[in-house]
Amino acid sequence: MLLNFRASNYRSFRDEFEFSLLASRVAESEVVREVEWNSSGSKVSVLPAAILYGANASGKSNLLKALSFMRHVVLGSFRHGTEASSLPHHPYVLSDKSKKAPSRFEIELVLDGVRHLYGFTSDSTAVREETWYWWPNGRRTMLLERDGDSVSLGTSNRSKSASAVGEILRDNALYLSTAAALGHPLANDLFAWFTRNLMLAEQDSRASRQIRTVELLQDEEGKRKVLDLIRAADLGIVDAETNPPDPELLERFNTFLREFLGEKVVRDSESELREEMLSTVRLHHESDDGVVVIDAESESLGTHVWLGLVGPLLDALENGAVFLADELDSSLHPSLVREVVRLFQNPKSNPNRAQLIANSHDVSLLDIAEDGTRLLGRDQCWIAEKGSNGVSRLYPLTDFDPRKEESIARRYLKGRYGGLPIVSSAEFTDSVRKALQTKKTASK
Repeated sequence: MLLNFRASNYRSFRDEFEFSLLASRVAESEVVREVEWNSSGSKVSVLPAAILYGANASGKSNLLKALSFMRHVVLGSFRHGTEASSLPHHPYVLSDKSKKAPSRFEIELVLDGVRHLYGFTSDSTAVREETWYWWPNGRRTMLLERDGDSVSLGTSNRSKSASAVGEILRDNALYLSTAAALGHPLANDLFAWFTRNLMLAEQDSRASRQIRTVELLQDEEGKRKVLDLIRAADLGIVDAETNPPDPELLERFNTFLREFLGEKVVRDSESELREEMLSTVRLHHESDDGVVVIDAESESLGTHVWLGLVGPLLDALENGAVFLADELDSSLHPSLVREVVRLFQNPKSNPNRAQLIANSHDVSLLDIAEDGTRLLGRDQCWIAEKGSNGVSRLYPLTDFDPRKEESIARRYLKGRYGGLPIVSSAEFTDSVRKALQTKKTASK
């Protein structure tokens, strides 16, 4: 499970920030997962979900993008680069100093019962630093320390494959990525974690997520799981029929999944594949005249959004993965948003300890239920805020020591915790009035 994430000089985050999924003293006990992190059986308390709030353009999405970006570099820096390749680099651009500086990413997680801390510093030309530690026996042990061209390995990380890594390691590739490509056992495990975790559900990735849902509909077990969630969402859909895609389309789809493509190419490929894959699906609706069959492409935006979530949600819950959702409440009713969060919070629906990190404007998630319980614990809420200089900062709600019975949603909307846009009704009205006057004058 993911414990902590730190980054700096990435998009609107100029300064280092830390995001944590460690449970605090005010955590809702029924959602906390106790996770063993070393061979002695020591445990750490971890949260299954966290939701980010804040004004538009405050940096909420950039936190999710930073996690996804780290995954992108780990998976692709060696396999999809050459000596002449540039590394992706998205620094804070409102400062000349920051634009020329590297970015730093660091993640802390428990993998197969052992705590790991892995991070790197890079810019567009090279990996400047790379560190990797673990706690197999409860004490921190170095696996990797890299400073420019200098690479030091801990005793647990030395092997014949490690020596081979040094021979082909490039300045613009991570040691972890290079070692995994050569089959280094330790690197393979951490690399595999990045492969199945930190997948970002955002508007631009909806096509690929819908493709995954359609793929699940191709077999009976997958179809049952998908339909159960579609029916539970009360979309009026009672069944689905699929025509098997032709072999060429399936091969293109499998190639798409295997390859780690560049961002623009991914979007172009996804759009085309989405249209072709969705054309194989027809959804059954109940009506006064009986069951009516509708092509998937003709469904509402809300249905398309849900189709893009169902497949990845099932994958995350089944594999115990960290799932990132940008604007979770976009085109979804608040009741559906609550149920998505509940799937991760409830150990019965989330026995494999999957985690959800999402941003939202739906403050109803913060409300106290009629039975006095909270769906979202006080330590599961984070707030992003952007200063007048364009720098984002991130802080947990617990910084304000909210009381257990506190009406967090109401106080948030009143600005007690920050994270709200500063807007003026008079300014909105005046700007429209001026625009209309300008148009009227121009038409004379």
